[in-house]
Parts: sequence; C-alpha cells; structure tokens
Amino acid sequence: MTVTCYGYLDWPLGRLLLLSNGDTLTGLWFVDGRRPVEPDARWCHDEGADPFPDVRTQLREYWEGRRTTFDVPMRLEGTPYQQRVWAVIADVPFGETISYRELAARVGSPASARAAGMATGLNPVSILVPCHRIVGSDGSLTGYGGGLERKRALLAFESGAAPDLAAALRLEDPPLFAGVATTGTPRRAPSGRESRHSSSS
Repeated sequence: MTVTCYGYLDWPLGRLLLLSNGDTLTGLWFVDGRRPVEPDARWCHDEGADPFPDVRTQLREYWEGRRTTFDVPMRLEGTPYQQRVWAVIADVPFGETISYRELAARVGSPASARAAGMATGLNPVSILVPCHRIVGSDGSLTGYGGGLERKRALLAFESGAAPDLAAALRLEDPPLFAGVATTGTPRRAPSGRESRHSSSS
C-alpha cells in the first residue's frame, strides 16, 4: 500500500506544501493559492520523506540564482491529455515564456488553447513544472494557481528584471512577457541538470 507523505517549505514567495508517495514528488503547491490543498487525515506528516530534502535544496539553489533546471523525480497524476500538456510545460526553458496558443500547438491541438489552459491550471507540481512560464498571446499574465503576484515575481526574477525573488515581488510596474523574457538578461546558473519526471500510465 502506497503511503502519502507531506511536508512544508517556507519560501521567499510563501509557504509550499510538498507531497510524496515515499520516493517521488507528487504535489507542490502554495498553501494559500487559489485552490488551497489541505493535508488529508490519512497522509503521513514526514518532513524528511524522499525526495523532500532534494526539493528543498534545489529550490533554494533556484532562488539564490544557482539553478535553472531541476532533476527531482516526479509523478504527475492526470489524464493523458493533461500529462501531455504538463510534459510540454516542463520543457519551457528558464527565462522564456510561451502563450497558451503555442502550448496547445506543441501538444498537437492548436485549436484547443482553452483546454490547454485548463490543464495548465491543474498542474500538481508548481515551479518545477513551470506553468508560470505560460502567458497570454500578448504577453499578459493570466491565471496562476499561486496568484498573479507570484507569477509576475517568478517571471521578473527569471528574466533578470529583479535581483532576487523578494525584490521581484515588490515590482510596481511589471513588464510583459511575450516569447523570450523581454526585460533584462535571463539568468543562467553556473551549472544545472535537466529536470525529469514520469507521468502516471
């Protein structure tokens, strides 16, 4: 029987809830996001469960500007279409954005931008599967499970428009993000490894 474990990470943009099946990350959400996730009574509270230590380390390296990719093992539960959308999102590079229309095209259904947007909103692993890099066709910032202020801050940080996440959160006049981030120079970590995730079958 698979045991679901949860833990927390206090991050510059707010507290994150981490979910694991014992060795693979299955969920990562802002606790006060648009759809708050409360721990189930059947879940085990274990801050040291795998891969939580690696998640915390890699996210710390990310916000310190030392990492642009992640290699945490993930398992994303969803429909086949949702999994295809999340796989495309996972391949959007640090410092770049694509539109929902482009996302739908890459998934293979160019006329289904709305469906791609709905699947994006159901992404169970934020930041590591960077749904904040999906924007409107004109570069405008549309829905994000963690809130638009956090989406704006993440994109500003990745574009080089702010020196760190805290400063990015304080920006009063955020830029538009169409295609490659348009403000500043995208950050590049001295070294980084490709992220990897597996979807449910």
